[in-house]
Amino acid sequence: MPKVKTKSSAKKRFSFTGTGKIKRKHAYKSHILTKKTKKQKRNLGHTAIVDKADSKNIRIMLNSK
Repeated sequence: MPKVKTKSSAKKRFSFTGTGKIKRKHAYKSHILTKKTKKQKRNLGHTAIVDKADSKNIRIMLNSK
């Protein structure tokens, strides 16, 4: 049986914390930034934790337990 490959799109977008949670970046930070406030852009720069409902599917894409 061949090895199961990791989804390339998922490995570029997600990473793990030390405790095993999945980190993600915020959306809406790439373009059309002139109409967004400084506060909004600053807060979008921080990383966030993936919601519990989505984490199972992301772990399958990343082939991790």
